[in-house]
Amino acid sequence: MYRKYFKLYNKIPKNKNYDIIRELCNFIIIKDIYIQFTKINFPIIWVKKGKLIKLIKILKNLSKPYDMLFDLHGIDERFRLYKKNIPKTDFTVFYHLISIKRKQNIIIKVSLSIKNLIIPTCTNIFSNANWYERETWEMFGIIFDGHPNLKRLIMPKNWLGFPLRKDYNSRATDFKPFILSNEQEKLNMDYLKFDSKLYETKKKKKNKNYMFLNFGPNHPSVHGVFRIILKLKGENIIDCIPDIGYHHRGAEKISERQTWHSYIPYTDRIEYLGGCINEMPYILAVEKLANIKVPEKVKVIRIMLSELFRINSHLLYISTFIQDVGAMTPVFCAFTDRQKIYDIIEHITGARMHPAWFRIGGVANDLPKNWNILLDSFLKWIPNRLKQYTEISLKNSILINRSSGIAQYNKLEAISWGVTGSGLRATGIDFDVRKWFPYSGYENFDFEIPLGSGISDCYSRVMLKLEEIQQSLIILRQCLNNMPKGPFKADHYLTTPPYKSRSLKDIETLITHFLQISWGTIMPANESFQMVEATKGINSYYLISDGSSTSYRTRIRTPSFPHLQQIPSVIRGSMISDLVAYLGSIDFVMSDVDR
Repeated sequence: MYRKYFKLYNKIPKNKNYDIIRELCNFIIIKDIYIQFTKINFPIIWVKKGKLIKLIKILKNLSKPYDMLFDLHGIDERFRLYKKNIPKTDFTVFYHLISIKRKQNIIIKVSLSIKNLIIPTCTNIFSNANWYERETWEMFGIIFDGHPNLKRLIMPKNWLGFPLRKDYNSRATDFKPFILSNEQEKLNMDYLKFDSKLYETKKKKKNKNYMFLNFGPNHPSVHGVFRIILKLKGENIIDCIPDIGYHHRGAEKISERQTWHSYIPYTDRIEYLGGCINEMPYILAVEKLANIKVPEKVKVIRIMLSELFRINSHLLYISTFIQDVGAMTPVFCAFTDRQKIYDIIEHITGARMHPAWFRIGGVANDLPKNWNILLDSFLKWIPNRLKQYTEISLKNSILINRSSGIAQYNKLEAISWGVTGSGLRATGIDFDVRKWFPYSGYENFDFEIPLGSGISDCYSRVMLKLEEIQQSLIILRQCLNNMPKGPFKADHYLTTPPYKSRSLKDIETLITHFLQISWGTIMPANESFQMVEATKGINSYYLISDGSSTSYRTRIRTPSFPHLQQIPSVIRGSMISDLVAYLGSIDFVMSDVDR
């Protein structure tokens, strides 16, 4: 250790999350990295572009490696006002890595100049870096040198500009009126034509007959507007290429124009089956920025709503999976059960699918009368229904033969593709955010994490979801029996909206209320992050505040995005019918993929 860097070394916080920084000093000189301190409670280190790949390889080859690439994306830093605690940079690429054995996170950042937006690819280190780098390229124009297929992923092929750059307008009214001439229409239609040469993954061999098949984008088994280009020899899949982006609506860009509070309804619609679960990571990340600590009652209410939505989503997943492999009745039964859950949610929030009910600093209202009666009735009703699903359908020999041993992958493959949720736990890895990194009071609840035997296949994934419902029922029973008393909002000046009774007290509080609702609350300049165990895996929000009423950068990491990227590696060599079962077992919706 060089003496002149000793002071910097001593500034490293003395908690286990930052032990990795001291460990890295055995491999690199501390002057080669810059440590950024934020509201994120794990290390963020900046490294020069030339040292990036070396650092990533070091982290991945440790005895307890950082073996999962959780997220990768970019930031346009050019118009950021509060940049004192970061190196000089025009654009930033960040790499979020997770160590499964350590149960720890780390973010690596690399600064780039607008004159040289080139950075080496890490696709040869992490399998799932492929799509993340392609998305970052088309959103910011950052070139990943050595990438095997740096083409548009989400945006149309003829799209002009880089949408997540700060000088790219975010409102339709900022653009000139849209005109579609005959020439433009013909050009757009030509872009949609299928050209088999573009999808040739290997050289064609003589006497090898095969065909291409468009599976989707409107096939019922692709669960949304999603296309898979299949290369077939008879019924066997030689290769396949997922084609996403049909559902993209710029959720991250929208966050830059909405106030912190008015963006909440958009979070509901990122994954439209999760409802309040998708509000949780955003709300918690904002509350970190504001230093808001919510009352215990708020924590339990949030958990109760989240677990209700988890059961609701899992019921739809299980029933549609059964439908995909050939049975119809369970879907109608599941929708009956889901309506009972929606009745509880509507009684509490006033809405059903998209309540937008969590607030910065609390929830919208206190619990209404008789909420406990409805919840208790449901908790008594659902166990027998779950037994029926199991005995009638999930233990059916036809379903077992159609799904057991199909679309298998092991622990290493799951980690390399960034799989989270039940797909990862089916391999035997105990990774649930509610236990690993407890949030909103989950550490106070008693529940188990169902695990698989070591190989994840279609059948083990669906059975794991059924067991997760049982654990959610245990959590809900604890919410019912132990709901704390107290306020439903924090007593904090940045809580939005403030109590109405205080707003009407005098003119000053009324003006404050008006400004917070119309212009938006001003959040302190900083960075924060929150991940949650959502219905389909880990969902997270990475927020940057520039001391404004809107977010400077919102990065939404969804579980379905990497899960679809994994499809070709799992399904090659299988049959089309196996692909249908596999897609049903992933549990994805395209709004969660495309955002």
